[in-house]
Amino acid sequence: MVNNKVRIAVVGATGAFGMKHLDGLANIPDAEVTVVAGTRAEATQAVADKHGVPNAVVGLEAVLERDDVDAVILATPTQQHAAQTRAVLAAGKHVQVEIPLADSFADAQETLAAAEAAEAEGLVSMVGHTRRFNPSHQLVRSKIDAGELNVQQMDAQTYFFRRSNTNAKGEPRSWTDHLLWHHAAHTVDLFAYQAGKIVQANAIQGPIHPELGIAMDMSIQLKSETGAICTLSLSFNNNGPFGTFFRYIGDTETYIARYDDLFNGRDEPIDVSNVAVSMNGIELQDREFVSAIREGREPNSSLCQVMDCYRVLGELQEQLA
Repeated sequence: MVNNKVRIAVVGATGAFGMKHLDGLANIPDAEVTVVAGTRAEATQAVADKHGVPNAVVGLEAVLERDDVDAVILATPTQQHAAQTRAVLAAGKHVQVEIPLADSFADAQETLAAAEAAEAEGLVSMVGHTRRFNPSHQLVRSKIDAGELNVQQMDAQTYFFRRSNTNAKGEPRSWTDHLLWHHAAHTVDLFAYQAGKIVQANAIQGPIHPELGIAMDMSIQLKSETGAICTLSLSFNNNGPFGTFFRYIGDTETYIARYDDLFNGRDEPIDVSNVAVSMNGIELQDREFVSAIREGREPNSSLCQVMDCYRVLGELQEQLA
């Protein structure tokens, strides 16, 4: 760190989530983005110019050899996450990797072992489980911590309309997204975070798409150690409102969370503007990463904390296979 600022590289900066991280980091006084990396030099330079970042490079290796980078945010394709996380830690740099950490439980376990060894050297490792940081879910968590709410059931819908391999910006992807290892990971982790360790999990899926090679529809049931249950419906076939929507059914109140916004069971809005310093979940996630590095502590959504999510996903994968 220089002048107590954490010097950060954003890898995958030209993608939709790379840009979201750059927008969030711009609001964090203790963070300084010193380099962005992508796969195409011209597009990466354009992102650097737009966000006022002094250096643009191609590939992760070009980042790891630099001495002006303390920490790396990986917003790269899912299939690269685990190996790249291990590479960043091996280079002696802090890391935040976008969700999911891995697309197999074995790869997640190998990465956790690397993170635990790196933690002994003072390195922070974190996974971008953004739902932990959205103000809407933070408010529900505060009710749970205060003993004012016990979750009895969570109903979640994750819906998109997808007919080709494109990203959130509508641009072609070099990799294929996945309902289980990416989108379900958000809800599996959030349910355990809010309701306790998952002790039972079941999944079924619809037909495999002939070109994309993935299931376009999926249904997941979960049960936590507290007895709470979760029903998660996921689809790439939904031609309607996109995104993930959560209904918390508690013993004292019902809450509906739509990203950073929160409503009660009667669909009346709840003010969450004072829950945190920002209404942007990605920014709050990045603030936690930077603060954990500066304070030398484990962050919320550390690799260790989210590992049980990948255990559950691995069990569900075995069922679906």
